[in-house]
Amino acid sequence: MKKLSARRRHPLAALVVLLFALATTGGLYAAFAPTSSAQADTSQSLSVEQGKKLFQVGCSSCHGLSGEGTKDGPTLVGVGGAAVDFQVGTGRMPAQQPGPQIPSKKVIYSQAQIDQLAAYISTLGAGPSIPTANQYAAGNVAAGGELFRTNCAQCHNFAGSGGALSEGKYAPTLEGVSSKHIYEAMLTGPQNMPAFPDTTMPQQQKQDIIAFIQHTTNPSKNPNYGGLTLGSLGPVTEGLFGWIFALGALIGIAIWIAARTPKAKKS
Repeated sequence: MKKLSARRRHPLAALVVLLFALATTGGLYAAFAPTSSAQADTSQSLSVEQGKKLFQVGCSSCHGLSGEGTKDGPTLVGVGGAAVDFQVGTGRMPAQQPGPQIPSKKVIYSQAQIDQLAAYISTLGAGPSIPTANQYAAGNVAAGGELFRTNCAQCHNFAGSGGALSEGKYAPTLEGVSSKHIYEAMLTGPQNMPAFPDTTMPQQQKQDIIAFIQHTTNPSKNPNYGGLTLGSLGPVTEGLFGWIFALGALIGIAIWIAARTPKAKKS
């Protein structure tokens, strides 16, 4: 007992007890604490870091080293992951050259890289996040048709075939566009398109519009029983086609008949 009491009074005794308590606490925490949140944080940090590297190589020349924007590209602060997923996922970004309209083209990044870019851009400022599959699930076709004709047909045409705008701009065709990218376009308003956040257009209405677009632009779901659609550009184009070719054919037939009709002899 005397030896134990002597050891307790040793100058290093308090330090040994403290180290033992810390080691015990750390061991118990490591054994029983959930690791999913820590792993998620680590994975997110890695995605942000990889996204930053991709951004510096492929995007910073136009958008600035910190996404602040330059004369060649707008700021990306606050655009959110949804805008990145749409622009890069449709091949619009990186842009080949500046212009009034940035067209879609072949996608050069994988989806994993797009997610990393979105993760990094999201750290620059709060913005719409990439939607989940439940958000852009198909809705009601009939209700979507009414919403589409009210909000979208002025630019994209009543059948989603697209149309020309002013100063070299245009509303692109919606044929073949994925449901996710349509939802993201409505959410973020890319280029000349107005944005329709959930406060303006609820999620259900977006789903209805997506259902109408997918039904209208899919030939297997919406076959054209009337024949050639001429790009579904509307009755003006189809009427003009009829006047030019039908009337031209009638004029040609009249000339052919007149040329082969024998002239009457003068008496």
